[in-house]
Amino acid sequence: MQGHDILYNMIRRQKYIEQVREFYDSDLIKVITGIRRAGKSVILSEILQELRQKSANIISLDFEDASILEEIPNCAALLKYVQKNRGDDLCYVFLDEIQRVKDWAAACRTLRVKNCSVFISGSNSKLLSREFTKELSGRYVSFRVRPFVYKEILEYTKQLGKEASIGDYLAWGGFPKRFEFNSPEAQKAYLNELNETIILNDIISRYKIRNTEAFKRVANYVMISNARIFSARSVANFMKTNGLKCSVTTVAKYIAYLEEAYAIESVGLYSAKAKRELAYYQKMYDADVAFNSIRAKDGRFDLTHNFENIVYNELLYMGYEISVFNAGSKEIDFLAAKDGKEYLVQAAYSVAEEKAYEREFAAFNALDNSRKKILITNDEVDFSTSAVQHIKFKDFLMMKDLEN
Repeated sequence: MQGHDILYNMIRRQKYIEQVREFYDSDLIKVITGIRRAGKSVILSEILQELRQKSANIISLDFEDASILEEIPNCAALLKYVQKNRGDDLCYVFLDEIQRVKDWAAACRTLRVKNCSVFISGSNSKLLSREFTKELSGRYVSFRVRPFVYKEILEYTKQLGKEASIGDYLAWGGFPKRFEFNSPEAQKAYLNELNETIILNDIISRYKIRNTEAFKRVANYVMISNARIFSARSVANFMKTNGLKCSVTTVAKYIAYLEEAYAIESVGLYSAKAKRELAYYQKMYDADVAFNSIRAKDGRFDLTHNFENIVYNELLYMGYEISVFNAGSKEIDFLAAKDGKEYLVQAAYSVAEEKAYEREFAAFNALDNSRKKILITNDEVDFSTSAVQHIKFKDFLMMKDLEN
């Protein structure tokens, strides 16, 4: 697996490796998935190195290498290669950029019943979430790798002899490779190229979208509208008022494509009154706030919504299941649940101004104390009350969970 993400192979993303470790000897196909350039190949390489400590019966193939792909272009060739080069006991098979192999899913399904523990990863249009769900139906377990959170950024930039500020994280997010570049211009060029690759290669080409202009407009609108509640109908109405007719059904389809490419993530609204999720509205978050910032005009970064988006990403990394809590006329940004505990979390860039303070705390007022109430802001002053714990953003970024 040489050639992938050489620099940030210096840090071990133990959080992800621990999730996969329980399945090392399972016959389920281990799918390392997630958005492009999030570090999937590095995770795969780390697991391989760990397994080499206990077994020599390992086969590793990276199909981004043209010579390997030429030798093993299809299912039959892959099965023949593994059979020829494996040992008799359980064989660990690592297949990176597997989507390049013709009939790759059939090969993986066959290997798993031939006493092989199969690990696969891929990063372009052939290994989107719906693709492997369909092709591997019930025979796999998937692990989603995300861009760096702040703790990982600090570890990586330290290795590079650089510094990473919280402000930089709020503006440009955590795609690992961007930290290799020194200038803001080079970083932005890299992120723009990544965005174009996801939009053009992973989605437009994969789904053969004919009205590319409509799709790009929807994608731009959704990705710059992170941390906001909307429906497919509201997006369609926005398109119409801006001179581009696009049906609600088409908009919903386009949003689904963005989710399947891991570019965005939708979060349902949990109604406290109805005690269920409200299906017709959703809140959208970007996989990385860079998708908002590269679309910002004149360098005017949307730190307010990026702040909430990053709190969301960090909570996911901590292992929380997230929904938006709707309490009638009030909305709490996050209902975060883990290990039988639930937390109500508000994320606000600042509550230093009186109106902001009143707005954020008012959302908690009508709610009982059955769940811990938490406010996260970028303020230095402690705004905790008897009912609400205020956590400073810089402290939150270093926490393992909402208790530690």
